[in-house]
Amino acid sequence: MRVAGSSDKPESAAFIRNFAIIAHIDHGKSTLADRLMQRCGAVEAREFRDQMLDSMDIERERGITIKAQTVRLSYAAKDGNLYELNLMDTPGHVDFAYEVSRSLAACEGSLLIVDATQGVEAQTLANVYQAIDNDHTLIPIINKIDLPAADPERVKTQIFEVIGLDATDAILVSAKTGEGIDAVLEALVSRLPPPEILRDQPLRALLIDSWYDAYLGVVSLVRVKDGTLETGQKIRMMATGAVYQVDEVGYFSPKTHPVPRLEAGEIGYVTAGIKSVRDARVGDTLTSEKAPALSPLAGFKPSIPVVFCSFFPVDASDYGRLREGLEKLQLNDASFSFQPESSAALGFGFRCGFLGLLHLEIVEERLDREYNLDLITTAPGVVYKIYLADGTTLMLHNPTDMPDPGHITSIEEPWVRATILVPDTYLGSILTLCQERRGEQRDLTYAGSRAMVVYLLPLNEIVFDFYDKLKSLSRGYASFDYQLDVYRAGDLIKVSILVNGEPVEALATIQHRDAAETRGRALCERLKDLIPRHLFKIPIQAAIGAKIIARETIPALRKDVTAKCYGGDITRKRKLLEKQKEGKKRMREIGQVQIPQSAFLAALKIGKE
Repeated sequence: MRVAGSSDKPESAAFIRNFAIIAHIDHGKSTLADRLMQRCGAVEAREFRDQMLDSMDIERERGITIKAQTVRLSYAAKDGNLYELNLMDTPGHVDFAYEVSRSLAACEGSLLIVDATQGVEAQTLANVYQAIDNDHTLIPIINKIDLPAADPERVKTQIFEVIGLDATDAILVSAKTGEGIDAVLEALVSRLPPPEILRDQPLRALLIDSWYDAYLGVVSLVRVKDGTLETGQKIRMMATGAVYQVDEVGYFSPKTHPVPRLEAGEIGYVTAGIKSVRDARVGDTLTSEKAPALSPLAGFKPSIPVVFCSFFPVDASDYGRLREGLEKLQLNDASFSFQPESSAALGFGFRCGFLGLLHLEIVEERLDREYNLDLITTAPGVVYKIYLADGTTLMLHNPTDMPDPGHITSIEEPWVRATILVPDTYLGSILTLCQERRGEQRDLTYAGSRAMVVYLLPLNEIVFDFYDKLKSLSRGYASFDYQLDVYRAGDLIKVSILVNGEPVEALATIQHRDAAETRGRALCERLKDLIPRHLFKIPIQAAIGAKIIARETIPALRKDVTAKCYGGDITRKRKLLEKQKEGKKRMREIGQVQIPQSAFLAALKIGKE
């Protein structure tokens, strides 16, 4: 046993605690992490800023956590021992659930934070189920008790009724003021189990996360399960077989802190001059080249992208930079995938898969900020199963690749099981919204004055603006979480958009037949306002095959050709106008319509205004 203050490192794994902080969006995860770091002296007062672990500018601007972050804290407990606390702050949004799952796999316990005013939300449930799947010990924490509307007793009851977790010993905390932080730290050391370790076994370390550093190459975050990871040691990636020599190991506190070795039970980083991003796969197992382990660790379930869209560089010469940027971002965010594709209209680009629209927006913004890439983004869509007459099955990622309807026997679309928590005041409008989106109600239960509705919904119907409408109809009180359920046959058709008679691939979508005309008309009306006027008339049409279902026309810009015509016969002006008319007719046949990138993005957000 080591007395507090005698060293900054415990002798035994009995004094190590690895834990994640999980909660719904905006319930105070990052703020609690800030208070824990301050209480343990990890950050000096002059260096402290709010959201310390949200390192990306985009996280700080939006006030959300996108990347799970880790930090090691040293805590001198009341029992006189010095404990090593490895904290992992996780995102709350459903689009970043894969970040949460990876963090939970590296820990033995979780702090479950619930807002004292809002209570249990949809993502609270989703994260709890993930923690239970990882055999976590859960410590319920009721945050924001300093707010006038706080009702901790009601929330304790709700945690028991909705989650089934006994919350009588839940810790009452105000992460903003620091009240209850000491109780949280004591609960961490007394109620969470230490890691189970095998120091004498061959090295096995789970690769939790990776990112690219221009000077160090690939930096990997690892959880050492068995053995010891040391500087100078030769390691092998068990999935790829790549061998490297370790340059440095250490931990974050939250700054990098190099150490000679990481032992079983610890979480830290490793650099080994890895230049190829493919050699550092998230979920891989690191082992010793000299005495390798016989079997790898379980790793993570691969993430399943649910929303797909294509990125094309505005400047074709940026294709190589786009590929490099996507590779480095995929290293840092294993939950999105990409593969090359080409388009007759847009050139060479990549078809990318995401966990949701917010995930798509974040990746696109990171490509713009971090790699200075100007991109054209196509309409987001989901993956359809197409059964052809010759007996083959096709997975359709891109509407432009849809086969001839005469060769198709049936089309199946993905459905999701959605959980919505909403005050009963707004329940009627939420049920109406789900019915409009072809939803099927599966369950409706109450916890106090809040209703929990379970619906089966087509993923295509919730991809665009469902979340926004849900928040609007419930004045922000509804919360929403979903999981992929099944594929079902549906009456689906391809809606094409033609501008000046030419199809615009980026705006083609697959819609249910009942909604096709409404969607097509809305797109045409939006594009009419977004595409700038040209010197010739531009027809905008929505079509199903050869049938036009909607049309709008952008009038031509008319130059005043008679401005310099002073006096004279009327025939002189008429001659100039006829000449202009002939020119416009010729221009309409050969003219190119320039559609700005902003028009593509704004056209896809139909229904958000």
